[in-house]
Amino acid sequence: MLVLSRQSDETIVIGDNIRVTIVEVRGDKVRIGIEAPRDVTVHRQEIYDAIRRDAQTAMKVG
Repeated sequence: MLVLSRQSDETIVIGDNIRVTIVEVRGDKVRIGIEAPRDVTVHRQEIYDAIRRDAQTAMKVG
């Protein structure tokens, strides 16, 4: 894992077409903005896990 330090309004670039910008730092919370092509899905980890669980359940049932 690459760990970088960034401040508000600073950006990290991933590949040629994904940008992660630090929008705000407030206490122990960080707000980030993500710009990515429409064909790249972006989810919070807990949502991604729920989607995968649902897909696995559907495969077992169907």
